[in-house]
Amino acid sequence: MDDSAPILETRAISLGFGGVRALSDVSFRVETGEIFSIIGPNGAGKTSMLNCVSGRYKPNEGQVMFKGRDITRLTPNQRATLGLGRTFQNLALFGHMSVLDNIMVGRHHLMKNNFLTGGLYWLTGAQREESEHRRHVEDIIDFLEISHIRKAVAGTLPYGLRKRVELARAVAVRPDLILLDEPMAGMNLEEKEDMARYIVDLNEEWGMTVIMIEHDMGVVMDISHRVMVLDFGRKIADGLPDEIMSNDHVKRAYLGEDDMDEVA
Repeated sequence: MDDSAPILETRAISLGFGGVRALSDVSFRVETGEIFSIIGPNGAGKTSMLNCVSGRYKPNEGQVMFKGRDITRLTPNQRATLGLGRTFQNLALFGHMSVLDNIMVGRHHLMKNNFLTGGLYWLTGAQREESEHRRHVEDIIDFLEISHIRKAVAGTLPYGLRKRVELARAVAVRPDLILLDEPMAGMNLEEKEDMARYIVDLNEEWGMTVIMIEHDMGVVMDISHRVMVLDFGRKIADGLPDEIMSNDHVKRAYLGEDDMDEVA
């Protein structure tokens, strides 16, 4: 690992589906310790970019570098093992499972005991390993203030709480870099404020670097260290929140003068 390298760097990423170009020559860097937001209208390529970073999509051209290592061809599970976690725009919880079990799934790749050795539960250390993982999960549950629903069936919970459980499962991967795809979509104002606080605390207290897609410009400009703007699959701006807010190209392209004035 190259300690001098950014935690994440994309180099000229291009992605197409048939005749549709989702991303064109997109390069950016994320430094360790940043909250880095990606914004843009629907269809701008934001989620496609996260999918290239997480491994769900393989770009047609370009490289994805993580801690100085080329991970472009690695699977999502291999990337998770290296320290990448993510949430999804559409909830991806196991609705029939409890909150606790959903979060434990996030620890699965960290467990050393496999199916065969796990069968020798008392002899191989599997019991001790499970206890350690449960302690870590309980820390996450306390941090995200979901102790009261730890035994609830995930599919029966209100939307805002399910989003929080999905964040808990992504945190359970113990990532150095966490990818958040619209973590506040569909939330009311109070839920958004809580989620923003959790993200800042994960960054500042838990030491996680964050890449976030979010449509709420007030939240983006308030908690992000830097912001990248995509438009029709191309990067048109990258900089500090104040620089993005004052960028005439960004205003004209898709945020709208009025919307940016309201954020300011």
